[in-house]
Amino acid sequence: MQVRDSHSKTVEDLVSGFQTHLERGLGQQQAQERFLEFGANELAKEQRASPIALFFAQFKNTLIVILLAATVLSALLGEIVDAVIISAIVLFCAVLGFVQEYRAERALDALKRMLAPTVRVLRDGIDVRIASRDLVPGDIMLLEAGDRIPADARLAEIHTLKCDEASLTGESFPVEKSLKLLPLDTVVGDRRNVVFAGTTVTYGRGKAIVTYTGMNTEFGKIAEQVSTVSGEASPLEKRTAEIGRWLGLIAVGVCGVAIVVSIARAWMGDELNLELVLTMTMFAIALAVAAVPEALAAIVTGALAVGMHEMAKRNALVRRMPAVETLGCTTVICSDKTGTLTKGEMTARRVFVAGRISEVGGAGYAPAGNFNPPLPLEDDAVRLMLTGGLLCSDAVLSDDAGRWFVKGDPTEGALVVLAAKAGLEQHETREAAPRIDELPFSSERKRMTTVHRMPDGRHFAFVKGAPEVLLERCVSAQHHNLQQPLTDATRAQILAANENMAKDALRVLAIAYKEVHADGPVNDEETVERGLTLLGLIGMMDPPRDEAKEAVRICRQVHIRPIMITGDHKLTAVAVAAEIDIYREGDVVLTGDDLSRLSDEKFAEIVDRVTVYARVSPMDKLKIVRAWKDRGEIVAMTGDGVNDAPALKQADIGIAMGISGTDVAKEAADMVLADDNFATIVRAIERGRWIYDNIKKYLAYLLRANITEVVVLGGVVIVVGPELLPLLPAAILYINLATDGLPALALGLAPPDRDIMQRPPRDPRESIFSRDVRLLVLLGVLIECPIFLWIYFDSYADIEAARTKIFLLFIFVELIIAMSFRSLRYSLFEAPPHKWLLLAIAWELGLLGVLIQFPIVRETFGIRMPTWPDLAVALAVSALVVFAIEVTKAFLRATPGGSVARRSRLIDMESLKVYFRKRTARILEAVQAPVSGATVASFAQQGASLASISQHFAGGNIMLKILIPVDGSRNCHFAVKHVIKEFMNNTAMEIHLLNVQPPFNRDIAQFVSGKTRHDYHHEQAEKVLGPIKKMLDGFSIPYAVHVELGERAKTITDTARRLRCDHIVMSTARKNSLTRLVENSVTNRVIELTSVPVEVIAGDAVSKWERYGIPTAIGAALALVVAAVD
Repeated sequence: MQVRDSHSKTVEDLVSGFQTHLERGLGQQQAQERFLEFGANELAKEQRASPIALFFAQFKNTLIVILLAATVLSALLGEIVDAVIISAIVLFCAVLGFVQEYRAERALDALKRMLAPTVRVLRDGIDVRIASRDLVPGDIMLLEAGDRIPADARLAEIHTLKCDEASLTGESFPVEKSLKLLPLDTVVGDRRNVVFAGTTVTYGRGKAIVTYTGMNTEFGKIAEQVSTVSGEASPLEKRTAEIGRWLGLIAVGVCGVAIVVSIARAWMGDELNLELVLTMTMFAIALAVAAVPEALAAIVTGALAVGMHEMAKRNALVRRMPAVETLGCTTVICSDKTGTLTKGEMTARRVFVAGRISEVGGAGYAPAGNFNPPLPLEDDAVRLMLTGGLLCSDAVLSDDAGRWFVKGDPTEGALVVLAAKAGLEQHETREAAPRIDELPFSSERKRMTTVHRMPDGRHFAFVKGAPEVLLERCVSAQHHNLQQPLTDATRAQILAANENMAKDALRVLAIAYKEVHADGPVNDEETVERGLTLLGLIGMMDPPRDEAKEAVRICRQVHIRPIMITGDHKLTAVAVAAEIDIYREGDVVLTGDDLSRLSDEKFAEIVDRVTVYARVSPMDKLKIVRAWKDRGEIVAMTGDGVNDAPALKQADIGIAMGISGTDVAKEAADMVLADDNFATIVRAIERGRWIYDNIKKYLAYLLRANITEVVVLGGVVIVVGPELLPLLPAAILYINLATDGLPALALGLAPPDRDIMQRPPRDPRESIFSRDVRLLVLLGVLIECPIFLWIYFDSYADIEAARTKIFLLFIFVELIIAMSFRSLRYSLFEAPPHKWLLLAIAWELGLLGVLIQFPIVRETFGIRMPTWPDLAVALAVSALVVFAIEVTKAFLRATPGGSVARRSRLIDMESLKVYFRKRTARILEAVQAPVSGATVASFAQQGASLASISQHFAGGNIMLKILIPVDGSRNCHFAVKHVIKEFMNNTAMEIHLLNVQPPFNRDIAQFVSGKTRHDYHHEQAEKVLGPIKKMLDGFSIPYAVHVELGERAKTITDTARRLRCDHIVMSTARKNSLTRLVENSVTNRVIELTSVPVEVIAGDAVSKWERYGIPTAIGAALALVVAAVD
């Protein structure tokens, strides 16, 4: 009997269909029968995993399974201590993961708590209050201000009824309800004759027929979407599983090869026996433990747990542990508007009074802000307008421990706050001018009037409403202390002010007044609301948060796309988005209707150009999130309302607001912002990147150390057999415990690199075995393994001495690697080891020094007391390893394929965005038409150089601003020639030459006059610029010249930004990585500092000294080290 599409049916049809009565309601017998038929008005229960099942699910990780197998084998072979340690690590990870995930899936419980516990209904003609779960279709609900609505219902009677539907639709203003029939295809947010479960009555009263209950309500549909949206594994979970599989294969493969080869050799030599098999099995187990990172799970879990704790202290409460890392690779943030990017508090932003405009400072309900220009209360027009707005409102402004809030309608609250900013105290003003009567607001009248007895005994009627409505009833306008007739010119001025406010997405209210007679009719609108005097206009909106503007700026700086998704109107959404720089000229704006008409394929083609979505439904939000995810992006979704819950759960990371957010949003989210501060997300992103970097450092360290151990130890056994093991199992396990323990844990706590928030987001599909990890690990195999094997076989005659040297080499080299891997990018001098890493290394060295003093320990390890030459060898090799690592880091910093190349690819895309955003609508229409999704993809894949862009857009009459830094070297000629060539193909270029002169040293400058310094710099600049100007003049190419003082890279970057250049063209010599490291390449610095696209032109070739001299010098240095060791 739940009637569909009630918004398009008459009340009489609904009364007949539900067999109810508007004055008597349902009978008790009818209600009981319907309760049995439709069930309780509550949400369906969801099957949850039991705590036991949740705990055992933690053991499904591949890495954990390998560790458990190693634990069992170690215990069977008598290695009890190692088995206990590994078991403790496994149990720690499982317990911590269980505790963090135990509270993860309770969104439906929160939805149930949001339903109103009781509701007023008519039963057998009696007004009774019943439990909301007992509500059935056909019940007649009685609604009044403050009620939480427990079911969907069609309105039958209303008295200026308004409802707050922000939690369901995202609408920031209370929705005024009506009884008017609506078309069948009206979207949920525009169904004004219906009230919805989970929303609140803010004003007036009404009577409604219940149409849907429980899971059939719009609220219930959202709950069903929340329960059916499946979660996905985070990037870190996928990477950890990948590590587990690879290392598991390595461990099994090495152990298998070592055992099979040794047993086969013994069998062929007729020496196979049980003791040999047990010895090889114990060695293989030790080797497997060395290969498997038993502390990896603890490092990952511990780093995430520490990150969660630190973020909680900074107002970001993370509910799901891997979400910390997911933030670090976020590429798109889809943000709700109301309460997230805005304060969620209506604020007067502009007033028009006495013929002039004044801007209002401050934001939100806090009564702090100035008027610009000032509005003196001595002016009758100002005083009467502010007093009238306050008296003609029912809202009350309150303060709770420094947090200001409004009880009542938010629009009326804005009027109360406006008066408070001017110095009018609400309670004193209302007591001095008590309300005598009122004519309430309605959608038909579009105005509200209250009559007051003023302190001087006169009676004033104050009217507020739509400007066009009040102007029809006004005969004069207040101009300072005089009432002037409302002429056509004055009316036109008022209408122009109203139109300008509306264009800026301000909601405009007009305030008027009239003196009435005390003995006359005060409730007759034709008498009271005619012959009014207009006082002024007030424009208001829900203002953006100041911190949101800064957060959006930082997001763009680190190449994260901010997207606004709201249920609010398009004009309002675009105004707010433009103010905080989410929307830029040329971006696409879509409404829910636009989105519904687009197929998934068409939407996928334009999704990257849409920055604002307005009037969208919960399912629309899901569609947007999925479209971005289908492009391979990592999507964060912020929100605070019930309508955000499904998208929060579908997104890679859902972020809810802690203060204004509903319990539904908080339970569906991965992270809750305790301070509702959008800027907290930026700090969380930094923490996520930091954690991922530290896990990556540990992984690189682990792989390099463990693979070297496996190759050296396994290789010796495979080559010479098990009789002369290079290290005994106990020594292998000790090395593994000493180097993979505290030093590795300390790497997980390393401070972040200085450029962590200057890099673009990493590709979520990028393997954790990235280029730098692979190269650093390969270096260990190529350098350390040959040296270790050479030293071992050089001392092969004395096996105890050989084992001692190998033992010390592994300990010293792996500890020095831990110090070097404090940063995988910056040198040991730029990123020195932090205190926890130094303490861990000092502890391990001190402990080793104590243990080897005991003969039983040396006997168990199969080593002797180390000699000074043994220590010298270990230190010399460690120094060589550090040098090799630093050279590798320099190579990674200087060569393409690293962060610079990734940034260049992003810059290529940014160069395209310039041409979509910075042009007028006419040019945009002309340019965008031929640019298909395939064309954009092609540019992204090939790299959009100046040539490709200028050729593609040559027909669009777009003037490109090109900056060419000129330093007097031969290389800058290559850049100028390149630009000249492109100018011949497209003359729509504005060329700027820049010469940067180094400033005088301070000690010298104090002895030289300013004029002398100026003349010197001018002369030097002319020497440099002369040949370039001659080249351009030869082709009659126009240009502008700029001479600046300062550091070259920074000055180039600042000038490009100041001139608003679209492109920087530089040329650089083709030097090797070591030369670039020493010279600190200006080109690389500019690429790191600027957001303007940079095209690098190859200059002179590498000199013979760089090509042959430097490698020869490095080889000679290595030869000297080897000779010293020998």
